[in-house]
Amino acid sequence: MNELDQDFTREILRKVRQIEISSNRLVSEALAGSYHSAFKGQGIDFEEVREYQAGDEVRSIDWNVTAKMGSPFVKQYREERELTILLAIDVSESGSFGSVNRSKRERLAELGALLAFAANRNGDKVGLLLFSDQIEKYLPPAKGQKHVLRILREILFHPNQSSGTNLHASLRFINHVQRRRAVVFFLSDFMIPQEGKDEHLSEELFFKELSYTKRKHDLVCAQIYDPCEREIPNAGLVMLEDSETGKKRLVNSSSKQFRKQFYEIAEESQQRFMQNLRKKGVDTFSFSTNSDYIRSLKEFFSMRQKRRN
Repeated sequence: MNELDQDFTREILRKVRQIEISSNRLVSEALAGSYHSAFKGQGIDFEEVREYQAGDEVRSIDWNVTAKMGSPFVKQYREERELTILLAIDVSESGSFGSVNRSKRERLAELGALLAFAANRNGDKVGLLLFSDQIEKYLPPAKGQKHVLRILREILFHPNQSSGTNLHASLRFINHVQRRRAVVFFLSDFMIPQEGKDEHLSEELFFKELSYTKRKHDLVCAQIYDPCEREIPNAGLVMLEDSETGKKRLVNSSSKQFRKQFYEIAEESQQRFMQNLRKKGVDTFSFSTNSDYIRSLKEFFSMRQKRRN
């Protein structure tokens, strides 16, 4: 191994260790109990029979045991907690954009790492799918710290083979390989490219495949965006480039009318997309490259927990 390879390996280990420490701390301090409470286990198992206590539901009384013992007894169950978590992360080239101190891909990597460590802390299996317009990497769900650290390395340092995006193909892959019901965290900026002459074709294909995924799995869509993708700043003449197609366009960002139209189009597109996700019954949350994604995640877990109660 030459000196450059050694330096790169040390940098990988340093970055992995840094995120491992911060993620474990956040799981302990910020997400303790929230993750566990937000997701149901795979089933309910009978545990024991015990004497009735004030507040127990009448429907839980075991009438056979009660008749034999001469006093009320209730059946007690425990939730079978082991879950299968699949992190599906968009690593297309649009994720390389970031107008603040973190790119979208870096933020998704941090969120993915946090979810992986939370799953590991709760004894759940966790797997990884990295995708662009093709399947970049797939690690089947497994347990253990060593496996989670490998997931983290792949999220941070996987070299992309392609720059485009194909969301519906990645969902199709999940539906094919993930036979057992799983909690699927689908992490993306959800920038869906046009296909052919029909600008809505890709989105239709995505929602069709998403409906099937929702029936098979507990699907959660988390959207990352950058503030400049919603509100372009006043910076005079600017050359905008599509990071995935390479197409360029010169715009005058000092024009109030242009900035207003840019915002309205971006906002309308965002609202329509999120509305379609909700119509499909998909749980969603979003966060920006300059926002506190921990807060967004905690609010999402809280919403899930309230719905269970």
